[in-house]
Amino acid sequence: MKVWVPADAAARACGADEVASAITAAAKQRGVTVELIRNGTRGMVWLEPLVEVETPEGRRAFGPMTPEDVTALFDAPDSHPKAQGLTEEIPFFKRQTRLTFARCGRIDPLSLMDYEAEGGLAGLRAALARPPAEIVEEIVASGLRGRGGAGFPTGIKWRTVLGAKAAQKYIVCNADEGDSGSFADRMLMEGDPFCLIEGMAIAGLATGATQGYVYIRSEYPDAIRVMRAAVEAATRAGILGADVMGSGRAFRMEIRVGAGAYVCGEETSLLNSLEGKRGVVRAKPPLPALEGFMGRPTVVNNVLSLAAVPWIMAHGGAAYNAIGINRSRGTIPLQIAGNVKHGGLFETGFGITLGEIVTEIAGGTASGRPIKAVQVGGPLGAYHPVSEFDLPFCYEEFAGQGGLVGHAGMIIHDEGADMLALARFAMEFCAIESCGKCTPCRIGAVRGVETLDRVAAGDPTALPLIEDLCNTMQLGSLCALGGFTPYPVLSAIRHFPEEFTPMREAAE
Repeated sequence: MKVWVPADAAARACGADEVASAITAAAKQRGVTVELIRNGTRGMVWLEPLVEVETPEGRRAFGPMTPEDVTALFDAPDSHPKAQGLTEEIPFFKRQTRLTFARCGRIDPLSLMDYEAEGGLAGLRAALARPPAEIVEEIVASGLRGRGGAGFPTGIKWRTVLGAKAAQKYIVCNADEGDSGSFADRMLMEGDPFCLIEGMAIAGLATGATQGYVYIRSEYPDAIRVMRAAVEAATRAGILGADVMGSGRAFRMEIRVGAGAYVCGEETSLLNSLEGKRGVVRAKPPLPALEGFMGRPTVVNNVLSLAAVPWIMAHGGAAYNAIGINRSRGTIPLQIAGNVKHGGLFETGFGITLGEIVTEIAGGTASGRPIKAVQVGGPLGAYHPVSEFDLPFCYEEFAGQGGLVGHAGMIIHDEGADMLALARFAMEFCAIESCGKCTPCRIGAVRGVETLDRVAAGDPTALPLIEDLCNTMQLGSLCALGGFTPYPVLSAIRHFPEEFTPMREAAE
């Protein structure tokens, strides 16, 4: 038997290690030889631990498994109560357009043989056959934009670094992923680490950078372990080092661990932390592309941006650009969480509507109660009511509604959600996580909590103050932490005004 049990952090949190041990023990007891592979997750978190068994028709899925379910896996698999059929025929999985996450869950994450057999290194080989400027223009043609939240065109950033004159340039991968409800970076690093390594190596070839760093938050111990092992394996195999795949061109990588400050997800704070300084925001200009890590030209890209690059180089920028709508091109890995029936990662082309994601793909709320609001873009994202469910998922459409795609994390709330409490949480989160560099964020968030408490107490003069304060934070903050905190607050007030009136306290 060939069996896959995910070693992904989410699967392990659901008991995957215990299930794997039970499979090993049951096989030994029966004298059955089992090849047990600890793969990444397929992203269907509600089915974790998801065990897959190889059959002539393809892999069959069983989940969510417990150690007690293992006996039937050996004795009566055809009638197993947790049988889900062929993994890739499960409706949630079958509807996806998997490009960045094509290998995740299919391979042993640390097997270079598996990686290459599933199309890995094709992008790097294509890049090695082309001059740097052509690589950059291929990324420009793809329309790839920063998947970390800012949505800045990746190729334009690379072009700037390529044109900068310096003895040393750097590629820095932002793997801080501090947004609540976001887990795509972690899932990719744990399930397909060589994809990120390949993307960073291509970025180095394209811009003239010879050193790369992956900055991972300390709360991701599994991702840190897997990435370190993958970098060592890639170096031994000659994919990284002084002579990348025999090309005579150098690119080295290191894994660095951050202490967990949310603001270090902002690129200049991350660079300060990477240099051993306090993680505070830098004023711009100068841009990191010209004066970044150690004052040298630096590409700072998110995990998902860099992980999309190998597919683009292997299949062409035009093929990637053919997917999506408006200026939102390619695929976006949606991370569906909160009060939801089918939570997990769903990779699809831009343009799918918010309602289709929430009601059809995610299956509505886990509680069975009507949906009240969906927060898109992490703790700084706006709340979208059911009346906005026809909104196409793309940067332009969300911006037009006072929202943001961000890292594409989605938190679903049912009708029991307290929107005033959620608005207060946004301000409190900003107050706690602020680096303290600028007054609108550092002081504004504290005043925001106090003023929302006045609203909750029935003070009719407090609500106009909140709106004025949000305007000041949006226009005056140095980075997106203070600048975007008003998004959840103002959207909650705009769509659910009845929860912010003096009548609220009397009604309760």
